[in-house]
Amino acid sequence: MASKKRAVPEINAGSMADIAFLLLIFFLVTTTMDVDKGLLVKLPPWTEESSEEQDIKEKNIFVVLVNAQNQLLIEDEYASLEDIRRLAKEFIDNNGDGSCEDCRGLRDPNSSDNPRKAVISLQNDRGTSYKTFVTVRNELLGAYAELRNDLAERKYGRDYQSLNETDKEAVNEIYPQFISEAEPVKIGG
Repeated sequence: MASKKRAVPEINAGSMADIAFLLLIFFLVTTTMDVDKGLLVKLPPWTEESSEEQDIKEKNIFVVLVNAQNQLLIEDEYASLEDIRRLAKEFIDNNGDGSCEDCRGLRDPNSSDNPRKAVISLQNDRGTSYKTFVTVRNELLGAYAELRNDLAERKYGRDYQSLNETDKEAVNEIYPQFISEAEPVKIGG
């Protein structure tokens, strides 16, 4: 008896490419992508010219250090998070040289000359928590915001946010924001 060869049934794969394409489209449309979140920081404009070295008097630099245990050292003294804004405002608004007519500072000769020369230097340890970094940074930005808002109220009779662009620029010229964020280093812990 002759054996019959059994025929292997073929699978119709013509529509497999269509199905794979539809699945690809489906997953592309329904998948959500993680969006990087961070702090909105406006960087200074890029220039091809070499920047000139500026000599900044040490008394015009407000040094804020945060260590790995999230402890603050402001101007070589321990401080708490609640002290940052007040101390920063006192430093920025000091008017040590008397050149700022709109400033209401204490005119301490050992503190900043005026707001245009005042620089806040923020330096963190690599072990500093992100939450503490953001809180400290927000307090420093809040000090500038409060000074600008107070000046807008005195000069224009309304808060800073409701000013037009020209008036905002005038307020910003009196209280320019200079915050230097140094690269984190291993300071302690």
